[in-house]
Amino acid sequence: MLKVGLTGSIAVGKSFVTSVFAELGAHVLDADQTARAVVAPGAPGLAAVVEAFGPEVMLSDGSLNRARLGEIVFADAAKRKILNDITHPLVFAAQDEQVRQWEASDPPGVAIVDAALMIESGGYRRFDKLIVVFCQPEIQLTRLMQRNNFSPAEAQQRIAAQMTQEEKKSYADFLLDTSQGFDDTRRQVGELYAKLKELARA
Repeated sequence: MLKVGLTGSIAVGKSFVTSVFAELGAHVLDADQTARAVVAPGAPGLAAVVEAFGPEVMLSDGSLNRARLGEIVFADAAKRKILNDITHPLVFAAQDEQVRQWEASDPPGVAIVDAALMIESGGYRRFDKLIVVFCQPEIQLTRLMQRNNFSPAEAQQRIAAQMTQEEKKSYADFLLDTSQGFDDTRRQVGELYAKLKELARA
């Protein structure tokens, strides 16, 4: 099985790209889903996060207050590192187990794991190939403001808290530019999936 990491900065279109890969037949795992699972109510990850950040990051129903935690960690790099040190090992273990299951049932398949912080965490080294999704910076800013209802300043803060798009691109085996919209992106994903299938068969 060809194991492929997929990453990119916030609001560049990763979710659409992974949805197209899934339509084409790839096994796709969204790291955000895994990240939610490892801090679900009752999970050891949630207990560790609450211990590190205090009861203010809990909602009354016992689930994680993601908005409050986001405010804390996006404003403070040291606290962001604490959170990542708790969650990344748990996420990696869950991802690796899922990929093992796919490999057992579909050895010549293509597994794609999508994670925003794959390069920063070092997680990309676990994969055979790395895809970086990107778009023009002004398009990224507009998409983020529209998607999250952010002011320009809030959107810029979130973007500035991450590794730059240019730096991420330097790690890539394959690049996908979503600047031209859905149809052009879909075409690029289709061409790339054909290449990945060839690599998986080889």
